[in-house]
Order: sequence, then structure tokens, then C-alpha cells
Amino acid sequence: MTTDRIPVTVLTGYLGAGKTTLLNRILSETHGKKYAVIVNEFGEVGIDNELVVNADEEVFEMNNGCICCTVRGDLIRIIEGLMKRKGRFDSILIETTGLADPAPVAQTFFVDDDVRARASLDSIVTVVDARHVLTRLTDSHEAEEQIAFADVLLLNKVDLVTADEVAVVERRIRTINGYAPVHKTTRCGIDLDQVLDRRAFDLNRILEIEPLFLSEDEHQHDDAIKSVSFVLNRSLDAEKFQRWIGSVLREKGVDILRSKGILDFAGSARRHVYQAVHMLMDGAPGRPWARGDTRSSKLVFIGRNLDVDALRQGFENCAA
Repeated sequence: MTTDRIPVTVLTGYLGAGKTTLLNRILSETHGKKYAVIVNEFGEVGIDNELVVNADEEVFEMNNGCICCTVRGDLIRIIEGLMKRKGRFDSILIETTGLADPAPVAQTFFVDDDVRARASLDSIVTVVDARHVLTRLTDSHEAEEQIAFADVLLLNKVDLVTADEVAVVERRIRTINGYAPVHKTTRCGIDLDQVLDRRAFDLNRILEIEPLFLSEDEHQHDDAIKSVSFVLNRSLDAEKFQRWIGSVLREKGVDILRSKGILDFAGSARRHVYQAVHMLMDGAPGRPWARGDTRSSKLVFIGRNLDVDALRQGFENCAA
């Protein structure tokens, strides 16, 4: 990698594995570096850009499509635009949607001449959900590809499983990728030297995994997985929302791979950040609402067999 090319780190991993947690950890630590951040979402309503904690960074959002399919042209245009502003940042971080196959993302840095001349793919960092990955490997081609293409693997959420279960998961990961180092983490807690500036991407290794890597063949997603998004321009009653979302996850959590939201709770000066993976739910106060902000609530579900009308009605019934 020559010094005049901007290093790019791709953060990937299945829905809810902890990619945004890792991104926020990178942006929050004191390292003296400036990053340009590209965030991709699968759905019409953007949530992830609001989950990125450091507002000083340049965040470019691409939604309503997968970064490895319909919006890849947008990725190329954003990177080419960034290259014209060289000197304003040290590196580029790309957080893919949890449904992305990393191969077409990595292809971008080899098949587009302008991108290849100005940017270098430093590494693909894959975050793995220790609790759910074995299930995902049975029903998701993307989950396996994300692990296979990784230069660095974070086996995350090890606090949610037993030591024996961690060992089983690690052995399974090793059958897919015996090359990448595996770091066991809770909330993606790791020395950033282990994930950044690794110069770890090895094209020859990838060509062994996927000989047609440099071709531009399209890939297919699981058509059964859909994203639905809702926006409500009225404040929510916090207790109503907690009761409703709790019942939804208890009854439908097996089919809901991921849900997340930025919520306006009545009487609160701060946004409420809601996130869940299947039935595991978490919530915390977010950034304060600033003067002049249009307060609204955004909620996204990604999963199978989603009853859109019932979800919309239930969400609207949570209005204060």
C-alpha cells in the first residue's frame, strides 16, 4: 500500500452484531485522526447515521438499498468526491448494512480505476454475534460470506453466552475462516490497533475463496427478508411504547432479525435510542433535542413475515 492512497476499513457483520458499536468506539477514542464515515442501511428511513456519536466526523448516508447492490454506484461517487478533498481526513470507514455480502464492496477498490488509484482497502473487519451466529449460518449466505472475507474477526457479545458456547462458535468460525485473528469482545471493547491500519487485505487469499471475485456478477439476497420503516411526528408515551414493543418482540421476535429507532418520548429533552436483536432489547438516552429540531420518532424493523399494517398501527397507538 503506497502512502499517497487513503486507507479504507470496511466494518461488516450480520444485523445487530455490533458494527455501529465498534464504529462509535473508533470515533470516540482519543487517537488524533480524522475519519470520513460512510454508513449504509437496508430500508427507506435512515437510523444508523443518527447512532454515530461523533458529530465532528463527516458521515455520508446511503439508504434504501444494499451497498453491494443498488447503491454501489453511490459508494463509488462518494469515494471519488472524498478523494478531491484529500487532507481533510486520514482514513475512510465504511459500515455496511447487516445484509451486505462484502465481496462486491471490496470489488469497488479494484474494478473502478479512479477509486483504485486513490484509495486502498486496508482490511475487512467482521463483527460476529456470539449468541445468534450459529442460527444465522444456517439461514443466511451473507453471514457466512462476511466471516469468510474477514481480515479481522470480533466475536462479540461473549458476555451473553457461556464459555463452552463461545468455544463452539469459535470452532465453527474457524472452519469458515482460519486466517483472520479472532478477538473475543463485549460491546466491541478492543484495542483499536487490532482493527485499524492493519494492511491486512490480501487479494490472493480472496481469489482462493472466490476465483470470480474481480468479476462484477450480481448477488442475490434472501427475498424473504424485508425492511419496514415508520415515522411518527407526534411524541410517544414511553410506557405505552415499552409495553407494545415488548409484546411485539415476545410474540414475533424469532422473525424480527433487527429493530432500531430514534424516538421522541413526551417530556424528555433527549432522543431515546432503541435497539433490539430478536427478543434482546436495549434502550438509552441519546443526544439532546436541539433548538429548531423537528422532533419525530423513527422506527425500523428488518425480518421475515412482518405484518406491516399491525406494526404501523401499534406504533401509532403509542402516541402520547
